[in-house]
Amino acid sequence: MKEPWKNGIIVLILVVLSVVPLWDLLTPGYPVTHDGRDHVARIANFYLSLTEGNIVPRWAANLNWGYGHPILMFLYPLPSYVGSVFHAIGFSFVDSTKLVFAVGFVASIFAMYIWAHASWGIAAGLTAAILYGFAPYRFIDLYVRGAIGEHMAFIFPPLICYGLFILSRTRAGIHAGAFTVIALGTGLLILSHNALSLMFLPIIFFYALYLSGYEASHRFRFLLTAIVGIGTGFLLSAFYWVPGFFEGKYTLRDIVTAGEFSGRFVPWLSFIYSRWSYGGGNELSKWLGAGSWLAIIMGFFVLEKNSKYRSMMDGSILILFFAMFTMTSASAPLWNTITLLQKFQFPWRLLSVTTFMTAVIGALAVCLSVPKKRVVTAILLCMVAVLTTIPMWRAKEYTIMPESYFTGIYNGTTDTGESSPIWSVRFMEKRPDAVAYLMPESGSITEGLRTGTTRSYAVSVTSPVRFVENTLYFPGWQVYINNSPIDPEKLIFQDPAYRGLMTFDLDPGTYDIRFVFTDTKLRRLSNYVSLASLVALLLFGGTIHILWRKRK
Repeated sequence: MKEPWKNGIIVLILVVLSVVPLWDLLTPGYPVTHDGRDHVARIANFYLSLTEGNIVPRWAANLNWGYGHPILMFLYPLPSYVGSVFHAIGFSFVDSTKLVFAVGFVASIFAMYIWAHASWGIAAGLTAAILYGFAPYRFIDLYVRGAIGEHMAFIFPPLICYGLFILSRTRAGIHAGAFTVIALGTGLLILSHNALSLMFLPIIFFYALYLSGYEASHRFRFLLTAIVGIGTGFLLSAFYWVPGFFEGKYTLRDIVTAGEFSGRFVPWLSFIYSRWSYGGGNELSKWLGAGSWLAIIMGFFVLEKNSKYRSMMDGSILILFFAMFTMTSASAPLWNTITLLQKFQFPWRLLSVTTFMTAVIGALAVCLSVPKKRVVTAILLCMVAVLTTIPMWRAKEYTIMPESYFTGIYNGTTDTGESSPIWSVRFMEKRPDAVAYLMPESGSITEGLRTGTTRSYAVSVTSPVRFVENTLYFPGWQVYINNSPIDPEKLIFQDPAYRGLMTFDLDPGTYDIRFVFTDTKLRRLSNYVSLASLVALLLFGGTIHILWRKRK
């Protein structure tokens, strides 16, 4: 009877500790971070598209000085869905965004606790959860960078590992609940942050191999089920990553980010200690944290002890130092050779991996300690991790802006403009004088229905003119003149005089002109794949549950 009581106390401790660092978010206004203000505007545009009936928002109508932007196609959508739910129930967009950060922080701590507790016991679970939540990089994401996608992505690697662990303990080698956790966890990880999913999936794969060798009674069945579960996660999230991957060639992504990594490497000493800073990427603290380093040192002390967890400790330390090496300039040949690494943009983004691995190492260090010293070891690690990060629990400053600032025309898109169409400029830099115009002015334009993805006009032309719609073109925009689709060859969007804007020539006459942003064939196919995968997952889980009950 002691175990549930102890677990209840630990949960209470985690609730209190996970909420206290978020107290600063109660300050009115939005925290001034690198990306925070942009995220509020993006969520506002995402919500606008949702209210217009677009289940998968892809076009941000009010961004980019009012010219619109396809960033929602390439921006991890899960935080925006969660933020939209908060706004729908009455919170402002600023408060909704802050709530997304708060939920991500608390949920990630409990996700790590669930996995580590199941794997190595209560003391190890508490240690892993605190080290995971109180690493300096977590507060950099929260209060310095405002990296909402990364922050939410931290929830899912521990949950996927938990699903794998439960699956490995099942004699039959199949478990509907565990399979669902693996599939949903993988899908939501991808929807939270595509770059972090690429970082964590190899680690998850190695953990599955470890379980197949040390825990699973049916190795082949376990690995097959795990692979299918992870693959199902990819299918569930296909509506996002498939168009993002294949249609990214129409953006400035590869041009803007090319070679950016070369100036972002981290000196080795910065991992040991670097002062807290609210500055840009190179000024950010790259310190792993006092609690993390104490866990690493303890991990080395128990490294030689005979235990089935020794190989996991070895592997965890190896992955940790490889991640650190990959962030230093010594790994430049790797970055130049393996172009996939360049998708991460900043080598120091791998601090996400070190945060995860030091939490695992700390949990194993507690688990492998002398039984009488486990509680003391756990308390020591947790106290060091928490107390040394207290100065990091606040934003630099807050700014109060009216809601209309985020819901109206917004003078920005992203920091680098990497999602801008390749035939446009990176930033439009000024608002248009009109939503559309004729060049030369030889007629009139009367604006009709205008939504985030639809524009309509009644146009009268007295002499040949060029119609200019002050909206950026991106595949999916369709133009109808008098209810007939325009010949694609007549839609001009690469004219240097109107770079990136949708234009076409009109002869004298009267016209009803309509612009509609729709899904391409690839996007529709991706939507169907995700929907079919979700239905299959629900049917699979229900069928296995029914069969299991009959078996009992």
